[in-house]
Amino acid sequence: MLGRTANGLFWMFRYLERAENTARLLDAGLRMALTRDLVTAEEEWRSVMATAGQKQGYESKHGTYTGMQAWNYMLRDKGNPASILSMFGQVRQNARLARNAISGELWEAINENWLVMEKQLGKPVGENRVLDTVATIRRAGTLAHGAMEGSMLRDEGYHFAQAGTFIERADSIARILDIKYYLLLPSLSYVGSSLDTGQWDQVLRSVSGDRAYRWLNAGQIDAKGICEFLILDDAFPRSLAFCHSELRANLAALARLHGREGQSNELMREADTRITDLTIDEVFDQGLHEFLLEFMSSNAAIGQAIAQDYRFLA
Repeated sequence: MLGRTANGLFWMFRYLERAENTARLLDAGLRMALTRDLVTAEEEWRSVMATAGQKQGYESKHGTYTGMQAWNYMLRDKGNPASILSMFGQVRQNARLARNAISGELWEAINENWLVMEKQLGKPVGENRVLDTVATIRRAGTLAHGAMEGSMLRDEGYHFAQAGTFIERADSIARILDIKYYLLLPSLSYVGSSLDTGQWDQVLRSVSGDRAYRWLNAGQIDAKGICEFLILDDAFPRSLAFCHSELRANLAALARLHGREGQSNELMREADTRITDLTIDEVFDQGLHEFLLEFMSSNAAIGQAIAQDYRFLA
């Protein structure tokens, strides 16, 4: 497979995952803000924007955090390269670059949803449409992933797509957890702290983990349990442990198909040694922020090594 085709598949699914994660975060913020008074709602939107990594760009254009300004900036602002409309445009562009390596069903799922999204986001989104718009974006991601799982050969193209998905998902979960934890528990100590259960519920909703977590923990919301769930529970498909397990499997499959291992496989093994058999108490002893920074740095290095190993720019 040509490096530029592999690059297209890898980044197609990174952008798809990024757009989905932003939509989940936006959905959680919307539901929280609707239950708050005006002042508290502004704080919610500031928190959402910071978590999405869009705070600096937003504040260069807007002086306040009203809901409609915030969600339109994240959804469709032409000056925001991290808007969902811009990211889904990148999904479609990369799908076109890799058109010969994806199934017709996957191309149709991407292209048709892009047309729907382009129409919905062609004008400012009001309060009466925003939840439906976010639902459309999340559904587009689900349809694309379903089309890939149901119609693509398990060849190298599939594994590049999966690698992009899980590199991006792991980075997103780590960033959400790091920023939200600092906002909620700046002391880095979970013992004896008072928790804003609504905010922790937002953390779970932003990663689509609220129902799974409650089912496993009888509805109890606590910081230590949520961190353990999102970092170490390898049965939850958005935990850091699950993402790295899937990434490891797809990198191993690529190595078998190419008849050799690369730096990405070596870095993956090193990352495994840091998380295998780890306990949440050990994470807190190290410092959650420090652990997550180390994880994100390792995850980014693996992504860069994949590009070098498979000559993405060739």
